[in-house]
This record gives sequence, C-alpha cells and structure tokens, in this order.
Amino acid sequence: MKNLKVIIIGILGLVSNHLKAQLSPPGLGKADVVQWSALGIKQDINDKWQSVTYTGWGNKSEHDRYNPLEKNAIWILNQEFYKKINDKWRYSFALSYRRQNEFETNEFGDETKDVKQEFRVYGRINYQINLDKLKITPTFRQELRRFYTSDFKNDGDDWQLRSRFRIQFAYKLDEEERHKITASAESLFSTKYDIEKEDWSEFDYNESRFTLYYSYSPKNIPAQFNIGYMNNLVGNHNPYSVNYFAFDVILTNIF
Repeated sequence: MKNLKVIIIGILGLVSNHLKAQLSPPGLGKADVVQWSALGIKQDINDKWQSVTYTGWGNKSEHDRYNPLEKNAIWILNQEFYKKINDKWRYSFALSYRRQNEFETNEFGDETKDVKQEFRVYGRINYQINLDKLKITPTFRQELRRFYTSDFKNDGDDWQLRSRFRIQFAYKLDEEERHKITASAESLFSTKYDIEKEDWSEFDYNESRFTLYYSYSPKNIPAQFNIGYMNNLVGNHNPYSVNYFAFDVILTNIF
C-alpha cells in the first residue's frame, strides 16, 4: 500500500505544503478588474517532502469596464515540490504551463486575440519567523520562462529570467488555525533574451503585487478555502494598477 501511494502521488503530481498559503493570481497585464479561481491538492509525501498541484483560470474586464467575466484570460497547470530543511528554512522547485489570451484593439476599433504559451521552471527559498500568532515569511523566487505562440513558434519575448522578492505576514485568528488573515508584498525584476539580437536586456524592476487573504479550514473537511484581493502595480514609468478578486480551494492530504 505504501508503494501504491507513492505511485499515485507521482502520477498525479500531488503535493502539499505546510505553509498553508493561498494560490495567488498571476499578472494579466492591463485590465480594470480580474477574477481568479483555482483548485489545488496538497499531499504530504513524507516528513520532509511535500507538494502542491493546482489548476487555475482567470478572466478580466474590458478597459474602462468593470465586469471581470468579459474575457477568458488564462489557464494554468502548476506543480511544485517543497522540502523542509528545518523549522525555519524551506525550499522548493516547480514546473508550470500557462496558456494566456492576449487582446489588442487596432485604430479602427477592431479587436484581435493572440494566444501566448509559456513554460516556466522556478525555485524558491523562504525563512519563517514565528511570533506567537504572527508568522513572517520572507521569500526569494527565481524563474526561467520560455514563451511560444499558439502553434509553438518563437514568441517575441523568447526567454525571460525573473527574480521575485516577497514578504508575507500570516496571523492566526484562533488557536486551531482554522481562521487566518494573510497579507503580502512582492516586487518583481526581470531580464529578457532576444534570440534575433542574441542579447539580454537590462535587469530591471517590472511590477509589485500586494495581497490580502482570509483563509478558513473546516474541522471535518480536508480542505482550505481562501478568498482575497490583490492589487497589481505594473510598470516603472507611468505605472498602472489592476484589481484582482480571487477565490481558491485546496484539498489537503486526501491520499
């Protein structure tokens, strides 16, 4: 039975994570309002390794309109493995596939839609500071991204190396940690490689993301429900802001 469990976990790519974090929205470019939903499964592999697999989808509004369901924007499949080094340190590595619809309007007001596909590998390391009911977690995450068109041809942004720095504050509202408030701030920096020019761009700041979430873990259900808000401040010069409303469900240790 133990081997069967390991095989099932391997096939499905199920992972769990003791951080009990929400599945935060991805950046979707210019919009007024974005809706993000996700379903994840967490599973302990042993006392050191955990993992999380999730699928998520997002919709966004037209410019200067506030219906977040107007445009189907993105679909994501993500797999991440975590290892607990000790009570303070954890690291992880992951593989992600993303299929995003990009919309453009020409001078005549006609809209076109292109599909951008992305494969992403990344690793992260974080350190936990426990202060009674408050947990502070600084995190560094490094990503390598490769972009393709809908028919897997080279995209304009062929390769991208991106660094992310985040600080997260999690406050438990009860002793059993069934109710929790989480807030975080994250800054993203990147450089792009152009295959035609055979050159990397300058490593520069891109955007910041600020989140606030409420999490609830029912006593008799192996699941965590998260509802939250993210503000995405994009750009260095003349930045613009996008409002995200998010909901996700994470099933925990169902195997």
